[in-house]
Amino acid sequence: MSSSIRIESVGKEKNRMGECPVWEERENALIYVDINGQKVCRWSAVSHEVQCMSVDARVSSVALRQRGGYVITLGTRFAFLDWDTQKVTTILELEQDKPNNRFNDGKVDPKGRYFAGTMAEETAPGVRARRQGALYTLFPDLSVIKQLDEVDISNGLDWSLDHRTFFHIDSLAYAVHAFSYDVCTGKIACPRLVYHLEEEEQMPDGMCIDAEGKLWVACIDGGRVIRIDPETGKRIQTVRLPTSRITSCCFGGKDYAEMYVTSAYDGLDEATLAKEPQAGEIFKITGLGVKGIPQNFFAA
Repeated sequence: MSSSIRIESVGKEKNRMGECPVWEERENALIYVDINGQKVCRWSAVSHEVQCMSVDARVSSVALRQRGGYVITLGTRFAFLDWDTQKVTTILELEQDKPNNRFNDGKVDPKGRYFAGTMAEETAPGVRARRQGALYTLFPDLSVIKQLDEVDISNGLDWSLDHRTFFHIDSLAYAVHAFSYDVCTGKIACPRLVYHLEEEEQMPDGMCIDAEGKLWVACIDGGRVIRIDPETGKRIQTVRLPTSRITSCCFGGKDYAEMYVTSAYDGLDEATLAKEPQAGEIFKITGLGVKGIPQNFFAA
């Protein structure tokens, strides 16, 4: 790890399950969710203050909306969120036949469509029904298609710089997969393995791409983010963080030269929490020597 890399905590809020960081250039802010805390939060890079909005269910992902505000996944719903009025408007509810399911990670594609996947909640620690999740795409006309079925925990996702490949994580497969991606239709096909995590890296969670086309994967319970070359399938960098439950990452800040990383304290026992006082905080990493790219906006 480069000695020029610096890791600092931003904001004083601790998140039960911080997730889905998104840099919002128009607000000079980081928007993210606390899934188990049932809130959407925004950290201002100007004031260094965090504002949070509570919602009525587990909110698992947030994305920028072209006309202002956000689109979110909430329980098993797609919804719009108006930050100024604090109003949530349901777009569509899915999987009503699976009461133990909820949405998980989501992200907007290069054409303004919102990809988001589902998962089964644990019924007891470490116990969950298998292959109950799916991956969906919400189109700007608010129609929805199912892209994948029989997913365990639909998680990190992003697109190659040439828009020909879609990357996706099913966490319980402990792997990153690539799919051919049709930018015109938004359809994905032909999955192939990109990278299988090593034992010490634990489970893959959120993911983002950098301006060189390399993938950054957050390793929950692995206490790190790893950089992967999707062309060679090799890990090329590891950045360790001061807490184990690292959940997701994105680039932001001036010129997208900073990386923001979310974490969680849910799932840690008292002894581990004592050893990891920064669990649940949001971290900023500088000095990586690589930049990210701006987020896509949902085109509605």
